[in-house]
Amino acid sequence: MEGSVDRSKLIADVKVVLDDVDSLLRQAATATGQQAIELRERAAESLHRAKQRLQDAQAALGETTRAAVRATDDWVHQHPWSAIGIGAGIGFLIGLLVARR
Repeated sequence: MEGSVDRSKLIADVKVVLDDVDSLLRQAATATGQQAIELRERAAESLHRAKQRLQDAQAALGETTRAAVRATDDWVHQHPWSAIGIGAGIGFLIGLLVARR
């Protein structure tokens, strides 16, 4: 559940940053001189922060995925016959679904 909260917050944060960048770029389009340069720099900085947050989230997701893979691998090695039974059951259910079509 915690992962979905983090994802929701990340999505909300990215939307806010993108809205800010959009607003800054609109202002920069009509601004001239030093003001335009400052607005473009702020937009670039906001985009950089959003990119960094997405990279951090990707790294965290990768670590979570690796932990889940390790846990699954450990469980399968500890319970090989249960894993075979579960796989056979899932295969049977998929076969029933495909046969109905």
